[in-house]
Amino acid sequence: MNLIEDLQYRGLMHQVTDEEGLKRLLEQEQVKLYCGFDPTGDSLHIGHLLTILMLRRFQLAGHKPFPLVGGATGLIGDPSGKKAERTLNEQEVVEGFVEKIQGQLQRFLDFEGANAAEMKNNYDWLGSMTLTDFLRDVGKHFSVNYMLAKDSVESRIQTGISFTEFTYQILQSYDFHKLYTEEQVKLQIGGSDQWGNITAGLELIRRLSGGEEGERPDAYGFTIPLVTKADGEKFGKSEGGAIWLDPEKTSPYEFYQFLLNTDDSDVIRFLKYFTFLEKQEIDALETEVQERPHERQAQKKLAEELTRFVHDEAALDKAQNITNALFGGGDLKELTADEVQEGFKDVPGFEVDQPDKLLLDVLVEAKVASSKRQAREDIQNGAIYLNGDRCQDLQKTLGEDDKIDGAFTVLRRGKKKFFLIHYK
Repeated sequence: MNLIEDLQYRGLMHQVTDEEGLKRLLEQEQVKLYCGFDPTGDSLHIGHLLTILMLRRFQLAGHKPFPLVGGATGLIGDPSGKKAERTLNEQEVVEGFVEKIQGQLQRFLDFEGANAAEMKNNYDWLGSMTLTDFLRDVGKHFSVNYMLAKDSVESRIQTGISFTEFTYQILQSYDFHKLYTEEQVKLQIGGSDQWGNITAGLELIRRLSGGEEGERPDAYGFTIPLVTKADGEKFGKSEGGAIWLDPEKTSPYEFYQFLLNTDDSDVIRFLKYFTFLEKQEIDALETEVQERPHERQAQKKLAEELTRFVHDEAALDKAQNITNALFGGGDLKELTADEVQEGFKDVPGFEVDQPDKLLLDVLVEAKVASSKRQAREDIQNGAIYLNGDRCQDLQKTLGEDDKIDGAFTVLRRGKKKFFLIHYK
């Protein structure tokens, strides 16, 4: 199937300004397209991944992506999808965010070859524009009535929207015009909340090129659906907050686990959205979900494909090693110190400050047991495990043989209460 057919199969086409025209354009030439990423933090999160993958899909089909990091618009704040005004960051903070996000995008797209991606920063043209130039040359092409009708503005009228955020759509529209005239970029893609900004850009292109009212410019807009789970919740949130693409903020193991816990009712749709698997393989995995849901083969494939794409093969191996040791009957003692730290990042910890310390004392001092009497009962009843092995020895001391990679001991009480012992 061709690119458009593939996107339709995957359910990735939400809104298109002229589907037939875009289809013809993609068949006739190498299309240049762009998507904007505002630097509102020091990392992109999994919610951005679908648009990144869309740029990647177009690039693999022979087209040329222009990822744009909004060094200027990031100073303003996009009201789209927001119920309240964003907190504005200082310019040097935004510049730092720009650098980090550009580094992340460079991992996901090819920047060499015949259809090499080209990174852009809209501060390069918006940063030097004077207020007078902005109002005379760009602002005059936008009527207030037209701007008020956009969903991103209309939804905020009751709660309030500042002039700063009100003008955001003009800035994004100018980005599209700039790339259209100077780089011949003919397609802008974005999430469904960007439809108003994208169509405003097309209108500005028409006006500045002298097109008649209602005339379509030789440019197109395309949005992808908002990714939600079957229960209506927004995809990409966990109990700990956002799932980041930066391994320092969300470890590959946490990233892998988040995807592994995908609900059966969502997993096939997410395989279509987020992977490059062919229809035949996805259909086979759908059969697995229907006939053998307990094996969670589709979830494993989703977690494997995305962890490898966002991180790398080594990170995937580490995530799978930890998962197998914790939940698959593997040997905890085979883990490295780094893997233990990653897998038990959020469990209570306790530092042992002397060699050969009595386990009984550690249980009380680490607050695993409320008293020595309780600790004795737990050991005698077989409720205490060291590195996955049951320990019923009341005279047990923690020695070198109990240290994983010379650094940690994983202590468990019952089935689910873990504690991480480390040594001074």
